[in-house]
Amino acid sequence: MNVHDNLSDNELIDLLKANQEQALSALYFRYWDKLLVVAGNHIHDYDIAEESVQDVFVSLWKRRHSLDLKYSLANYLAVAIKYRVISQQDKQYRYLKNIESSSNENNYHLSPAADELILEKEILQKIEASIDKLPEKCRIIFRMNREEGKTYKQIANELDISEKTVETHISKAIKHLRNDLTCIPPAVILWLIGSRF
Repeated sequence: MNVHDNLSDNELIDLLKANQEQALSALYFRYWDKLLVVAGNHIHDYDIAEESVQDVFVSLWKRRHSLDLKYSLANYLAVAIKYRVISQQDKQYRYLKNIESSSNENNYHLSPAADELILEKEILQKIEASIDKLPEKCRIIFRMNREEGKTYKQIANELDISEKTVETHISKAIKHLRNDLTCIPPAVILWLIGSRF
């Protein structure tokens, strides 16, 4: 087992900013399969889906010094892969339109992709507002887990509580989000807030 495997996402991001490639490798192996499933479910071409995931990690490395995560790394990567998927779908759509009729090329608009990006932002804002409604201790524990990337054990040690208590608060937070955000499918909520256990 690599020593980096036991580090939190935030610790790995700090190492990434210090130009440590091993940190990128650790993040790559931590999130690769999840991102590939998301890309594959939308693109339906394994090679293109795999290329999209690689692009996300290449971009993460290139932007490491300017990276400023407002939400958790899991959220950042989920949104990044969604943008890559939209970009790939855009390319495929353009390609098919060119084959169909080059004279109609100028009639193509990016509005569906733009609409999805706006919707993504609105959903994230609703989730953030819902998190703010949580009881203080529950909110703190939830943010430590989702935004700081800390494990249940790390949170329990830091707050001097049991892992079971941490688990109870996380479960309570997720249940609250599902109930509070009934207009958003539960799978989308879990995808955007990330899953760390």
